[in-house]
Amino acid sequence: MPTDTIYGLVGQAMSKETVLRIYKLRQRNPRKPMIILLGSLGDLNLFGVKITPLIRKILKRFWPGKVSIILPCPAKKFSYLHRGTKTLAFRLPAKKSLRNLIRFTGPLAAPSANLEGKPPATTISQARKYFGGKIAPRQAQGNPERSRRIDFYVNAGTIKGLHSTLIRIKRNKVAVLRPGALKLKE
Repeated sequence: MPTDTIYGLVGQAMSKETVLRIYKLRQRNPRKPMIILLGSLGDLNLFGVKITPLIRKILKRFWPGKVSIILPCPAKKFSYLHRGTKTLAFRLPAKKSLRNLIRFTGPLAAPSANLEGKPPATTISQARKYFGGKIAPRQAQGNPERSRRIDFYVNAGTIKGLHSTLIRIKRNKVAVLRPGALKLKE
C-alpha cells in the first residue's frame, strides 16, 4: 500500500506473527529492525518509549512528516520488532488519511515494498512481481501458502518518491543515517 513516501509492505506491528510474515515475504535480513508507522504521538506509549524533553522537541520539529526517528525500545516483548537492537525507527506520517487508518488498525510495521536488496516497487505491478498475486480471504485462512503471499494490494498508481529520511538522536545531536524524502543538514 502507499505510505506517505513510497509503497510499503505493511502489517500490524503489535502482531508477532504478522511481522514475522513480513520478514519472510521480503526475505529481509533478520537482524534489521523495521520502521513502525504511528497514528499519533501517543502510540509511542504502546512501545514503552520514554520521551525526554529533547526527544519531544525533535519529534515536534519533524512530525508529522517524512522522517523516521530511531528511539529506544528496550522491552523484551518487542524483540520480534527490534531484533535485539532495543531501538525502533518510528514515523508519524505526513499523510492525514494514513494516520487515520493507523488509528483504526494500530501501529503498522512498514518496510518498503521490495525484496531485500531490490529497488522499492513504484507500481502495484512491480510489487506483484516481487510478492505474487492476491489470495481470496476464504482461500487464505488455513492455507500454508498464505505466509508467502500478499493478502491485498492498494493501488495508488506510480509512486516515485524517496523513502523516509532516517535519523538517530545520539549525545543530544541528530545524526542522519539515511538521506531520504526530507533533506536535512546535520
